[in-house]
Amino acid sequence: MGLVGLLGFLVIWEVLPRTGIVNPTFLPPASAAIADLFRNFGLTAFWQAVGDTMWQWLLGMLIACIAATVLGFLIGSSTFLRRFTNSTIEFMRPVPSVALIPLAVLLFGVEIESALLLIVYASFWQVLIQVLYGVADVDNVAMNTARSYGLGPLARLRYVIFPTALPYLMTGVRLASAVALILAITAQLIIGNPGLGAEIAKAQSGGSYVAMYALILATGLLGVIINLVMRMIERKVLSWHSSVRTEVAT
Repeated sequence: MGLVGLLGFLVIWEVLPRTGIVNPTFLPPASAAIADLFRNFGLTAFWQAVGDTMWQWLLGMLIACIAATVLGFLIGSSTFLRRFTNSTIEFMRPVPSVALIPLAVLLFGVEIESALLLIVYASFWQVLIQVLYGVADVDNVAMNTARSYGLGPLARLRYVIFPTALPYLMTGVRLASAVALILAITAQLIIGNPGLGAEIAKAQSGGSYVAMYALILATGLLGVIINLVMRMIERKVLSWHSSVRTEVAT
């Protein structure tokens, strides 16, 4: 059904400019954009832009996931820290990352750090909140049993808290991966960091609309590939979990 929906979208995109409903100058047919996308596959500059985008995405994801995981387990394991940080988290996490663009430009200009600031900020909350939910979901009976068997704090973290929170953590990482790509492209479009977003902005300002739509399709393909890879990693890491076993069985 997903493929049918995609084909339907492409057919509508093809028909609208060819029938004159939409000006073909500003919305060229889908076939022209797809043909230009395939032409890009043979260009070094295109792959350089893809590499820049993925490098910013990867760095941002690593920083956000490590920081959010460590803080999530630390805060989630302490009643005092949960209460102390709750209002701060609830205040800061709804702040859109794009609102930080002026700050990022002032601090770092068009360097990669400005894109990382936006990517890390947006991705961090996705992971942190999921880890906090995961730690809060730990069964009190299991924790008390672990204590009665003499397990220390680190052992309880390893054998009780971490297995419970891991599915939440993986969900947070998967959600953050999509958000990180969106912010990487946004930073390149608005700030001008090198990457696919910057190439889209150049094509748009130069009136190369076919090239612009081809690059937009490329960002969509990247999003699909990232989502598929993250789901594959999630299934692999959680192969022991009942939710994944049930999904595979059905």
